[in-house]
Amino acid sequence: MNDWLDGFIRHLQVEKNASYHTVRNYAEDIVQFLFFLDTEARIPLQRINYLTLRTFLALLKEKKYERRTVARKLSAIRSFLRYLNREGLLQDKTWSTVSTPRVGKKLPTFLYVEEILRLLAAPDVQTIAGKRDAAILEVLYASGVRVSELVALNVETVDLAEGQFIVYGKGARERIVPLGAFACRAVQIYLQEARPELLRKNHRGEKEKALWLNKYGTRLTDRGVRRIVEKYVRQVSTSKGISPHSIRHSFATHMLNAGADLRAVQELLGHLNVSTTQIYTHITREQLKEVYQEAHPRA
Repeated sequence: MNDWLDGFIRHLQVEKNASYHTVRNYAEDIVQFLFFLDTEARIPLQRINYLTLRTFLALLKEKKYERRTVARKLSAIRSFLRYLNREGLLQDKTWSTVSTPRVGKKLPTFLYVEEILRLLAAPDVQTIAGKRDAAILEVLYASGVRVSELVALNVETVDLAEGQFIVYGKGARERIVPLGAFACRAVQIYLQEARPELLRKNHRGEKEKALWLNKYGTRLTDRGVRRIVEKYVRQVSTSKGISPHSIRHSFATHMLNAGADLRAVQELLGHLNVSTTQIYTHITREQLKEVYQEAHPRA
């Protein structure tokens, strides 16, 4: 099984040009399925069928997994099984008829402009950590990048003179993302006054390429950024459930509310399909309804 999984991962990396995070998530979902085959179903991978996959999905439901999570896991497993089928390793193909759980469209959580401004002003910029955190929050809101894209940034990928940086998004697709004046200033302060101090804790010194450093002077992780955002969300008493991705949603919503072209926002967010970006137009429609209900005398 491990050989087949290794082969599939190479297939994702080489043929599909999948990102590191996609490969990691697929591998985790497939390992869970293989563990189920070995311990619960007790059948070899070559003999799986429709019923095997349905039983696995029922187990996920029993364990209270959300429909969206179940759908993602099924997608990963299907890709793996299609790869095995191409390699001539499967005897039964009825698994391909298993339907994906219906996932309702969920409007993204976002912050209003006033809430964002309070969040951006929360870090204590008199401290080393505060300078770093202020720059991170400014870049998240100025660019709308994913957290995975943010933490993958290296110093040389940022061009403050041009007000932009290079991002490698999903599918290892490269795009140039602009930075506003406030974000550029915050990053400049971080690079001059905070990063060198954080770097002192790293024995690799100047060999460290990561833009964002943790207290040990090494690359900040996704989890580290989430903790930073959660810390300041608590400080400013902003709505619960706000995450770094909520700042991305806020970026898109505010851009569209201000009249930005949908295709331009699609490009900035790194969405492959414009339909993914269109969900933010639904948010603006909801806002229009709220304004109408509050303002119209006979609403």
